[in-house]
Amino acid sequence: MKEKSAGAVLFIQNRERKYLLLHYEAGHWDFPKGNIEKGEEEKETVLREIAEETGITPIRFVEGFKERLHYFYSINQKTISKEVIFYLAETDKEEVKISFEHIGYKWLVYPDALSQLTFKNSKEILNKAEQFLKSGLKNSI
Repeated sequence: MKEKSAGAVLFIQNRERKYLLLHYEAGHWDFPKGNIEKGEEEKETVLREIAEETGITPIRFVEGFKERLHYFYSINQKTISKEVIFYLAETDKEEVKISFEHIGYKWLVYPDALSQLTFKNSKEILNKAEQFLKSGLKNSI
């Protein structure tokens, strides 16, 4: 069985850049993301999931950043092949209203976000996002 999700490395830039991490009920910390629904484009999924999971709208996608993760997990003795597409997005809204799917959230500066993330592949995505933003390629649309 295959699943495809989309999400974003969401940040806010005030005096310093902070990234939003969500605390999932299963105990891990990760970025906002969710399954792509029938007829939805990837960025539509990202907009919907961030709104549903955090209450944050609007967001601005940072052009030129798109990363893919692929992993397997098991549920009810079935192995699921999962692909997750991550975009980079910015918001000006710091207030978060988490959904029932989560038990907490944190806005963290890069080093703290890197250590808070649970999964190695998510840490790699955050590292790529931070390097992308530092490189000066940031061009919000």
